[in-house]
Amino acid sequence: MKVEEIARILLHFATFGFSFYALSGLDAGKVMLPGPQRTAKSLTLLILLSLAIGYLSAQFILAIVYRF
Repeated sequence: MKVEEIARILLHFATFGFSFYALSGLDAGKVMLPGPQRTAKSLTLLILLSLAIGYLSAQFILAIVYRF
């Protein structure tokens, strides 16, 4: 593997971790409808939002680094 590929993978993991840390401060259970499995659904929402935000922020950083 090239150094650029390893750096790209590490950047994606780092941005996912940062976004998960930032979103974990939100109480997603208050937004969810009451019912069974409320905790599991809010945790799934937290993970999916973290993946989306982490991917978008990593792509933004990579676009800045490799385009300029």
